[in-house]
Amino acid sequence: MRRSNRHSLPPETRRARGPLVAAAVASMTIWVLGCVSQGTHKEVVAERDRLLNENVLMTEKAGHLEVSNASLEAERVRLYDELEDLRVETEALQATRATLEQDVMRLSESQDDLSSRLEAAESEAKKLKSTYQGLVADLESELQKGEIEIEQLRSGLRVAVSDEILFRSGSADLDNDGRAVLRKVAENISRLDYAVDVEGHTDDVPILGPLKKKYPTNWELAAARASSVVRLFAKSGIDGERLQAISRAEFSPVASNQSAEGRGLNRRIEIRLRPRDGSEVAPAPLDAAAASSEPPAES
Repeated sequence: MRRSNRHSLPPETRRARGPLVAAAVASMTIWVLGCVSQGTHKEVVAERDRLLNENVLMTEKAGHLEVSNASLEAERVRLYDELEDLRVETEALQATRATLEQDVMRLSESQDDLSSRLEAAESEAKKLKSTYQGLVADLESELQKGEIEIEQLRSGLRVAVSDEILFRSGSADLDNDGRAVLRKVAENISRLDYAVDVEGHTDDVPILGPLKKKYPTNWELAAARASSVVRLFAKSGIDGERLQAISRAEFSPVASNQSAEGRGLNRRIEIRLRPRDGSEVAPAPLDAAAASSEPPAES
């Protein structure tokens, strides 16, 4: 059987189609490649633009971060300075607190000391009042006659005794009545641990006659009388360290020397009690009975 040649081409035709096919294939390949390159280019451009945008955003973020970092650094420095100020202030407050605590301790100690001193002063004031009242009771008769004055002072007692019941005229020797009076005084004041100043006072009449040999002036007479009282107090049990004899002569009068009555008031022995440590004791209030016998308080 003969093979059909319907689909067979002559050799010349086949030779002519070869280049055409090759050209077609090449064209197709170029077209395909062109389509692929164009798509890739768009993708690359798009990626590039995206990256550029991201770079711009990152740059902006970096700028913001730098500004933020600078702000944070400034804030850190400010906070550090504040912390340092707080540290210095805390140290100062701690030092102040320590000082205040020491002041509180000193004030507490001072308060305790003041309380102790106040208690002691109150106790002394009670003793002083008791001594005053004891003197008023024991020397009631002499007080009524005006021969003795008893006065409670801010810092002690004052007892003024007329020389008429203590000494004979021109003498520094105590008579019996005077000794009896002074023993009562000694008994009362010996209960207090006070210094005892015994002051001799005279009028302004000069010493005359034979007495002048023994007492050239009123200084010597007043001193001798004060010394006689001090000796009696010492024999009555008052410690000699507490006693002191003082002469005032005529230079501390309580009345005018122009009259006999005034001169009589000026001739006296004054016995003053005062705290031995120099402190003052506030006077205790006096009862009505005692106050009625008391002369005006010392100024």
